[in-house]
Amino acid sequence: MEHITLLLAIVVVTALVFDFTNGFHDTANAMATTISTGAMRPKAAVAMSAVLNLVGAFLSVEVAKTISKGLVDETGIQPEVILAALVGAILWNLLTWLVGLPSSSSHALMGGLIGATVASIGISGVNGGVVLTKVLIPAVAAPVVAGVASMVAARFTYKVGANIDEKTGRKGYKAGQIASAGLVSLAHGTNDAQKTMGIITLALVAGGALAPGSNPPVWVIVSAGLAIALGTYLGGWRIIRTMGKGLTDLQPQQGFAAQTGAATVILASSHLGFSLSTTHVCSGAVMGAGLGRKGGVVRWSTATRMFVAWGLTLPAAGLVAALAELVARQGDWGVAVVSAFLVASSTAIWFISRRQVVDHTNVNDVEDAAEAPEAEPAGVVTTAIAAVTPPPAGTVAADPADDDALKTTIPAPAAASGAAPTATV
Repeated sequence: MEHITLLLAIVVVTALVFDFTNGFHDTANAMATTISTGAMRPKAAVAMSAVLNLVGAFLSVEVAKTISKGLVDETGIQPEVILAALVGAILWNLLTWLVGLPSSSSHALMGGLIGATVASIGISGVNGGVVLTKVLIPAVAAPVVAGVASMVAARFTYKVGANIDEKTGRKGYKAGQIASAGLVSLAHGTNDAQKTMGIITLALVAGGALAPGSNPPVWVIVSAGLAIALGTYLGGWRIIRTMGKGLTDLQPQQGFAAQTGAATVILASSHLGFSLSTTHVCSGAVMGAGLGRKGGVVRWSTATRMFVAWGLTLPAAGLVAALAELVARQGDWGVAVVSAFLVASSTAIWFISRRQVVDHTNVNDVEDAAEAPEAEPAGVVTTAIAAVTPPPAGTVAADPADDDALKTTIPAPAAASGAAPTATV
């Protein structure tokens, strides 16, 4: 193993902590739809995802090269810069996890790295062309491509399966969902685990333990794969709830379409070395699949909150990282202060999260009435149709394509004499 100083050891450990948060933050990308449609039990789903994330970490190093060699000038930064970048990324991951928003761990890391580098050596240390072509353009294009592909796939799936027995079709699509979820997990390992490999490799180069231009050592690949797999197994239940229930209501056909579309985009980008956000891809795929079913809607209030978080990720992580770099550069005491701040902040966020626990036992529950599907406007067209064609009294309001749907008897209008309407659930 390369000669590791105390500072480098701190940076490597911090990078693995980020990788761990990346794992539980992004579990929802692969498993939210599988869990929400009942295709797999929550604990089994995250266990499968963890194993496949670990396998995916060994399949390619192209994304790791983008981080370690392309994003910033690796010869002009110090290990303190990497530490500061990781502080910004970890805190943003934890804050968005606390509120259940699926923001991008990848962009948090890159935003932190850019912010710390600018604070250390100036804007010249950032390779603007790489940021534009391999970060910003994929960030915009990937969710759109995944969304359109998933919407088309969902509509095609419903059309092809129109004459298939309903229960048989649901069982088949649930099996397909499990397979596609596994593919997303494998793809996630090929993309996100490598970002931590890249950042550790960059720190080793900055600290003189590796020559510039080196590929990630084997021990870096193994440790990064294990860290993201462990985080994935523990499960980011808050974000799984948002992705599975907060954006739209998915049936197995839509879940299969969403995961297949997302996996295709992620694997293609990993092959090309694009360090895209798997969160952006999977969120776009879920929304596209939600619109792929006739009558399906997207809860745009939740989506808007998510879009705002996406827009804030790069600058917020970059600002925190820049401030952390200004302190860390002061020497050993500065590094100690930054490390203590990270530990204290992370602990505080964890204690706050314990006030309202979300885990595998309640991940599919609706948190409160304000978050229930009925609280989200269905859209202009749906509302207009419902206004002019009210259902007759005593009918059952349920999606005929979903035999697991909640069946509610619509109450009859109250009689003129003032008799109270009745309803049965």
